[in-house]
Amino acid sequence: MLSEKEEINLYTTPMQRTFKKGIFDRYDGWRVRNVDAVFNIIPYILRTRVDAQNFVTEDFETDHLKDFIAEHQKDIPGLSRMHVVLAALVRMFSQRPYLNRFVIWNKLFSRNTISIAIAVKRSLTDKGEETLIKPEFEPTDTLADVARKLQEEYELKVKSEEKNGSDKTSKFFGYFPDCVIRFFAFLMRWSDNLGFLPKSIERISPWHCSLFFTNVGSIGTPAIYHHLYEFGTCTIFVAMGRVKALNHVESDGSLSTKKIMSLKFVMDERVCDGHYYATGLRLLHQYILKPEKLLVPPEKVEIDDGVGKPVWIHPGDLLKNEGE
Repeated sequence: MLSEKEEINLYTTPMQRTFKKGIFDRYDGWRVRNVDAVFNIIPYILRTRVDAQNFVTEDFETDHLKDFIAEHQKDIPGLSRMHVVLAALVRMFSQRPYLNRFVIWNKLFSRNTISIAIAVKRSLTDKGEETLIKPEFEPTDTLADVARKLQEEYELKVKSEEKNGSDKTSKFFGYFPDCVIRFFAFLMRWSDNLGFLPKSIERISPWHCSLFFTNVGSIGTPAIYHHLYEFGTCTIFVAMGRVKALNHVESDGSLSTKKIMSLKFVMDERVCDGHYYATGLRLLHQYILKPEKLLVPPEKVEIDDGVGKPVWIHPGDLLKNEGE
């Protein structure tokens, strides 16, 4: 017979074991209480994500990524710029955990997983069906881990040409009349507000994630600002645009051409202050500028100190426990 700790380890990930679940926590996150008073009040003033949306564009040079990808293509099959960006985002969450918070029903929570929802077209045609995948990551994941998990999710839910959970659910509700769909949508929204949304729905819902990502550059489109969703718990939306060539004046006055990739962010300002967001984006720049940092796990995983004292895993033990 398994002990309580062995049973918890069996059915949860290392990240989910960081804090013990309290009476006011949700199954997808812990209640954040140790914050400045303003962050306890803001969700009651800015009641929706539309009220609290901030927009920012970040440009990244990509010339160095071509050589990096070519060098590691054998070790990480199918490696692309998108893999590097996603791995950098996962690493950013591991070092800036406030960015993995969410607000629901005027309350602030810290998410107990790192999940990224990604929109994917099954074929690049006007009638090509769009589907959604939502791989989950650990804060200790390397670039190889991110690329592998993304490929596994893609093979399972896109290349197999079988309907995934979100596709099947959408098709199922499509058979009902409008009044029934409205009633089910009302039930889902309120059960989610109360933390009672069935886990089976949360697992397949693309709106319950750390970050929603779309690579519109793959269809030759510039990066766009995409709104956040009121349903679900998504705090950040990132759109990756096509690579473009821009002229650049060097310090000596000479003119050069550089390839630039733009990421457009839409973020919920209620989870942390602007300084914290800015330092998170600076880290993202460092990881994309020096992607070799993503080849190894982080030296340390930061824990959201707004929740309380870690119980199951000490912050410094995350890497050790992951390797055992």
